[in-house]
Amino acid sequence: MRAAGAVFEQRACEELQRAGLKLLARNYTTRYGELDLVMLDRDTVVFVEVRHRVTAGHGDAAASVTPTKQAKLARTAELWLAQHPQHANRPCRFDVMSYDGPTDGARANWLRAAFEVT
Repeated sequence: MRAAGAVFEQRACEELQRAGLKLLARNYTTRYGELDLVMLDRDTVVFVEVRHRVTAGHGDAAASVTPTKQAKLARTAELWLAQHPQHANRPCRFDVMSYDGPTDGARANWLRAAFEVT
């Protein structure tokens, strides 16, 4: 499962870079969770959660980013910003790059500003 995750993280990174975003960090891990990708979209820091689901039996891939997961991502993003003060005053957003379907033919869906942190 981890190997498939790495494939989709790489695919997402390449797609986002083609769209003009710049990679700042990959797989930033803390005790609170992990940020799959941290990108820069002009002056905005973008925290990207990459998700893949082969079947929609439990909802699509994007639906798997639950409020609990969102809170973990927000806490981890705070720690990343604290460790990278040069980005601390930039606007931030949380995107989800989801892939639904079999690995070799999964359909991509980029949800910009997928959720808000309060």
